[in-house]
Amino acid sequence: MSKEQRARIDAMLRQPRPEGPRSVEAIRVGFEALMARMIVPGGIRTERTALGDRPALRVEPDSGPRAGTILYFHGGGWVYGSPETALSVTGHLVAKTGFGAYSVDYRLAPEHPFPAAIEDTLSAYRALLDSGQDPSAIVFAGDSAGGGLTVTTCLAVRDAGLPLPAAVVMFSPGLDATRTGESMDTKEGIDPILTRKSVEHTGAMYLAGQDPHQPMLSPAVLADLTGFPPMLVQVGTNEIMLDDSTRLATRARAAGVDVILDITADVPHVFQAFAGALDEADQALDRAALFLTQHVHIPDAAGAGR
Repeated sequence: MSKEQRARIDAMLRQPRPEGPRSVEAIRVGFEALMARMIVPGGIRTERTALGDRPALRVEPDSGPRAGTILYFHGGGWVYGSPETALSVTGHLVAKTGFGAYSVDYRLAPEHPFPAAIEDTLSAYRALLDSGQDPSAIVFAGDSAGGGLTVTTCLAVRDAGLPLPAAVVMFSPGLDATRTGESMDTKEGIDPILTRKSVEHTGAMYLAGQDPHQPMLSPAVLADLTGFPPMLVQVGTNEIMLDDSTRLATRARAAGVDVILDITADVPHVFQAFAGALDEADQALDRAALFLTQHVHIPDAAGAGR
C-alpha cells in the first residue's frame, strides 16, 4: 500500500504549474491551497494567541496538555506559509506527544527579509522563558524553512546568552543558502516539489542582497554547533535539499552533539505533512514524538523515574 500511496502523492505534487517565476501572492495562494488538502488529526483544539511580539497558533489536546511545550516554526521558504498551513504536522505532533504547541507566525520576506524571521522566533522563545517555563521542558520543531529556523534560532539563543531548549526536531530543513549540496543537482527532477530555480527565486527574497556565506543563513556548512541540544533530522531521499540535512548531521557529530539522521526512501519534501495518507509519514511522526517525549524534562518531576 505504501508504494501506491507514494506514487499517488508524487503524481499530485507533479501537477502542471505555470511557467516562469510566480508572484509572491500566487506562491502564497497556491501553497495555502495545497496544504488545505492535508489531514489534521482529531482530538486537538487551536486558538489564535500571541507570543513575544508576534501572533501564534496555540495547539493542544482536547483533554488539555501534559507538561512540556513544542515551539514550532512553519515552512514556506521564509516567503509563504503560516501556522495554519503547518497544522497537519503540528497537530499530529501534539496528538502523539500530548504536549501543547505554539506555532509562531513569524514575519515573511520579501516584506521582511533576513533576519526578521530569526528575530521573531527568538522573541517567541524569550517570551516562553519570561513566562516562567523551564528550557528543559521546551523543544523546537519545524519543517523546511522552519526546520532551518530551529537551528538558526538556537544560534541566536546561544548568542543572546540564553539557555538552549531541551531538543530540536527538524523535518526536511532548509539549511544552506549557498545551495552547494550535491543533491541540489542529483535530485533535480526526482524532487516532485522543488527545483533549484524555485528555491533560488524565494531564497533571493529572503536574502535581499545579503551574502549567503554566514552561519545564520547556511548553518549546514558554516555554523558552530558546539553545545547544541540533541537533534533529530528527518528527510526524504527524493529531495534536492537532502544534503542540507546530511551535512548538518555530520557537522553536529563533529561538534559532539547527539544527533539522529533519519532518512526515508522515496518520499518528498516534508513528507510528514501527509500523515493519515502516507504510512511513512505516520511512522516518521511516531519516531519524532518518541524523541521529543524522551528529551523533555519537567523540573518538578525530577525525582520521578529519572
